[in-house]
Amino acid sequence: MNSPNGTPSGKNRIPELATIPWSGPRSITDYARVGRGLCRELGEEFAMGSDELYAVLIRSFKGHPLLAMVGAPDVRRRAKRVVKRLKRAAELQKGAGVELVKFHAQFRKEFVDILPKAKPEQRPSTFRWDDD
Repeated sequence: MNSPNGTPSGKNRIPELATIPWSGPRSITDYARVGRGLCRELGEEFAMGSDELYAVLIRSFKGHPLLAMVGAPDVRRRAKRVVKRLKRAAELQKGAGVELVKFHAQFRKEFVDILPKAKPEQRPSTFRWDDD
């Protein structure tokens, strides 16, 4: 569901990323880091799921009479075609993780590395060490 301005509503967003406020360079670093971690986890899940699904399809449909009647008794070939899509999704998630690293590097190149360093605040500390 979209909000009135056309953007996805908060309940449809990924909470790990949606809760990171855009408050400065540190938030962009956090966003890229968390996003990369999510992509890695999702890619690994898709890869493991494809292996598990292949085994299930082979075991479940081996010698199935209906598949033999339609002229394609080779269940392994059919299972490989199905599982290929999950494996492709796993590879795309790896690519998304790489793009997030490039996103962070591009931000640093375009903004952070060319801007002058922020000056530390000159306000005194409220904690006094010499207060005995």
